[in-house]
Amino acid sequence: MDGTPDAAAARPRVAITYCTQCNWLLRAAWMAQELLSTFRDDLGEVALRPGTGGHFAIELDDDVIWERKRDGGFPDIKTLKQRVRDRLDPTRDLGHIDRP
Repeated sequence: MDGTPDAAAARPRVAITYCTQCNWLLRAAWMAQELLSTFRDDLGEVALRPGTGGHFAIELDDDVIWERKRDGGFPDIKTLKQRVRDRLDPTRDLGHIDRP
């Protein structure tokens, strides 16, 4: 893929909002690193957004794909990667992640 800023802007954006009061930065950063490693050529950006009040949410473009209170806690990395994949390229094989 083209590595120019314009090419990155055309690809989907993930935003992870995490609660600073709850010290969830490391969890959010780890999830960001996992998504960037798995979807390095498919994502234009993964952003970390500080929040408060126990808020933890993950958005792909403008769609909330995980919300801690709504979805019951934090996603395991397998579930998160599958949700991102299902929106980017549903036919993509994630290897060992897709195996039971």
